[in-house]
Amino acid sequence: MYPIIRMTKEILKFRNAPALPITGTHISQHICWPWDIDLWMELNNGRTLTLYDLGRIPLAMRTGLWPALKKNRWGIVVAGNTTRYRRRVQAFQRFEMRSRCIGWDDRWIWLEHAMFTKGECSSHVLIRGAVTSRNGIITPAQVMAEMGVDAVSPELPEFVTAWAEADTKRPWPPTI
Repeated sequence: MYPIIRMTKEILKFRNAPALPITGTHISQHICWPWDIDLWMELNNGRTLTLYDLGRIPLAMRTGLWPALKKNRWGIVVAGNTTRYRRRVQAFQRFEMRSRCIGWDDRWIWLEHAMFTKGECSSHVLIRGAVTSRNGIITPAQVMAEMGVDAVSPELPEFVTAWAEADTKRPWPPTI
């Protein structure tokens, strides 16, 4: 089940938080609850991706994306991701989440999230996201203009461009 109550809490908690620049980092604190765990009493890998929403939405609010979404009746989507899991997050363990926009290209907005437990990174996700309307994807340039951001994207790190290039070689639809 989607963590609606937790998301509501995050939205309320950060509704008046200081604004962040478009590439600013949103930091939030969370707990791994029993409904987040798997048979091994640790944070489920799929749930991890869901919990990253708890950072993404407040990040959108704090960077000014949220008002642009509401005004234009746009949505945001995850169009792809690659995740690394390195340390276990156990039931009832506290963790810190860090969320930020890395940059954008002509089609995608690139985000990253990381979870930290006891000061060490437990997982990291790179997200290829987009803003959408009923007519399809809105270009990042249009999104930035609507947000009042007059900035050129920072140069995307090599790990982002390499993954994007590798992903274009992946067959679609899959031949399973």
